[in-house]
Formats: sequence, structure tokens, C-alpha cells
Amino acid sequence: MADDQHGRTPSPERRARPRTPSGTEPVTARSDLRLRLILSALFLPVFTAATVGFALWSTHQGPGDSPGSGPLTVLAVVCGVLALVAALDLVRVTSRRRRERDTTDDALG
Repeated sequence: MADDQHGRTPSPERRARPRTPSGTEPVTARSDLRLRLILSALFLPVFTAATVGFALWSTHQGPGDSPGSGPLTVLAVVCGVLALVAALDLVRVTSRRRRERDTTDDALG
């Protein structure tokens, strides 16, 4: 069983209690899927284009050019990772919205 922040193992009574919200958030707090879908769809092509642009710029740099190919490669990798995150979020949000829509259709039918 995981220890708390002070290295102590919680008592069995404390472990058995369900977690209750400590703030004012609703019990079923959810992220805004429509906003996540819009942001992912907007930034996926932006980061993809930036990845390609920085990668091409990096390959055309000479030995004494500024900025060097190293920083441009780092920027290309960072933009590539952000594009991957946007793509994965787009897939996740799309499947979650589809699943919720199917559940709603089943409940109505």
C-alpha cells in the first residue's frame, strides 16, 4: 500500500473510505471535450508545419550559420512532440465523444 507524504502507511479505516472532493468541484467533473477538440484540431497542423519547417531549415544550415542546426533540431523535436500530443488528444476526444453519443442514443432508444 502506498505511503503518505510523511512515509506512514494509512490505517485500514482511512484506506476504506472513498475519496470525497475537498473543494467546490462537482463529483463528476469533466473537461470540456468540445474545446479540447477545437484546440487539438487547430494546433495539430500548426505544430506539424513547424516541425517540417524547423527540420528543413536545420538541414540547410551551414557550419557557421546562425542559428546552428542543433537548436533548430531541438525546436523541430519539441514541435514534433507537441504535434503528437495534439494528435493523440484528438483521437482520444473523438472516441470519447462518440462513446458518449452512443450511450445517449442507447438510453433514448
